[in-house]
Amino acid sequence: MSKQRHLSIRADAEMLDKFYFVSKYNGRSGSGQILFLMRSLVEEFEKEHGRISEEELSRGRSGE
Repeated sequence: MSKQRHLSIRADAEMLDKFYFVSKYNGRSGSGQILFLMRSLVEEFEKEHGRISEEELSRGRSGE
């Protein structure tokens, strides 16, 4: 079973165009930029609150 999952979001056209512009400026694809931002957010959260445990992840998944 693949560990990768799909995420789909809606954004207005101007915001999406600007996002892709910034992504390209940073040398990343749109997906690469989103992954970078997600990793950065999780890293900052874990620095402040401690590592997110598997138990916490399991509890969080039930609310998806």
